[in-house]
Amino acid sequence: MPKEEQTGIVYQDRRYVGSKETLGYILFDVAGGFNISDYNERYIYDVLKIDLSLLAVVSGINSVWDIVNDTFIGTIVDKTRTRWGKFKPYLMITAIPGTLLGCLGWLMPYMFNQDPFNMAKFAMYLALAMIGEGMGTFRGISVGGYLAAITPHPVDRTRLIMLTQLLSGFFGEQIPGILMGLFIDLINNKVIHWTMRGTYVKMGLFTTLVSGTTALYFLFVSRERVVQSVETPKIMAALKSVANNRPLLIAVISECLSNFKIGVNKTNYFIDVLGAASIKNIVGIPGGLTSSLSFLYVPWARRRFPTKLLWIVGGSFSEFLMAIVFFFGSIGGKGEKGWYRDVWKMIPILTVQEFLANGVLGLKRIIPTEIFNESLDYCEWKNGYRTEGITTVAKGFANKILGSVMNTIKPLWMKALGYDMTRDFGKQDDNTKYLLFAFCTIIPFLTSLLGVIPKAFYPLTGKKREQMYEELLARRAQTQKDLSDGFAGPVPGEEKTSGEE
Repeated sequence: MPKEEQTGIVYQDRRYVGSKETLGYILFDVAGGFNISDYNERYIYDVLKIDLSLLAVVSGINSVWDIVNDTFIGTIVDKTRTRWGKFKPYLMITAIPGTLLGCLGWLMPYMFNQDPFNMAKFAMYLALAMIGEGMGTFRGISVGGYLAAITPHPVDRTRLIMLTQLLSGFFGEQIPGILMGLFIDLINNKVIHWTMRGTYVKMGLFTTLVSGTTALYFLFVSRERVVQSVETPKIMAALKSVANNRPLLIAVISECLSNFKIGVNKTNYFIDVLGAASIKNIVGIPGGLTSSLSFLYVPWARRRFPTKLLWIVGGSFSEFLMAIVFFFGSIGGKGEKGWYRDVWKMIPILTVQEFLANGVLGLKRIIPTEIFNESLDYCEWKNGYRTEGITTVAKGFANKILGSVMNTIKPLWMKALGYDMTRDFGKQDDNTKYLLFAFCTIIPFLTSLLGVIPKAFYPLTGKKREQMYEELLARRAQTQKDLSDGFAGPVPGEEKTSGEE
């Protein structure tokens, strides 16, 4: 294991996180994706049956509540100092109740009938959404801060993110979605005689329990290593640090403009137009190769190209390719001769799209995460303290205001497209089918272009970024030394390096 220099600056290849904790880190990421969330809309449309207008009401109320609770929850987190760290207590406290709430949501079809206007069902769905949103805010802020604080070194952090994204597929992250799509197709085509309700509930409960248990394992084997300032920042100082955080402001503006993106879930197109949810899994098979390779070149790309360029390419390339898919699918017009309705034509086209799009998946996953982590480090570099809570809230605040409007009207888009929940599988009219295709291909691309512009002005690149981390590493090493000299016994966050395990 490389030793520290006398100046206190660690070598670039030092690793703080050992093998057991790295495994937990990977499993924690898997837990976040081990679900059937791609079919949440179909669960509501096909099983739970809540009217689209009522869904818009739920989205509107919950979005306002989300904006309201963010500010005070972010402040509470930033002022927290415990022997277990700043974020871990909130993750531990919300883990079990969050899992139980998730299970209760999946059990609702056994509690209520399928009347779309059942107000008791509506009230319970709204209550679960609001409670889940409050707990989710604590969890969301804490997860972002915790993963940024698990190692003080940016190279070690990038290594963890890359390993996580590269290896998470080997732990079955995508298996629930693949199986759920297969089950839906088999049930719709009467190959198996399971009920849709029972299948959704069993898969939902299983994935929720597995995810919750896996997340708890990570929390038990991991810890925070970035030393927080002893004095908690005052609210005005924290807000000022956000206003002066240019990397964060660029990310906020980009996300706000990206919220004007309009579209519908591709799953609706696969089921209602092409006739099979499993098409999503079929077209993604060749892309599995390019997605794995895409993570391997990210460290090299970060050394060779500006962060802003990687951010733009990673975020927009897939949607650009979907716009091309739209033009191929529109051959033959809107009627029965349209390519967009021909499964044998669309599968090869979508397969090529997925294959090429997955070639930049590593950039799409890693760069935005690192931009957020760098904005936290930038705050520490400029102000001497970290404000993960307020920074997370600020990053999402304006974004959520616009997002709340878009999420509120999203169920109404389906009505505007002519979608009828009472129609059987594959029975939507021709115009609706074509609009479902357009709203998952060309429309998202066109309406997302505004979000690309701010990315070109991202400032933390090249020598400035190198200077920031050189000074931060020296400062953190000195802070750790001062704490060790001032206190008897172990210092919170002080830990054996991976070479000592």
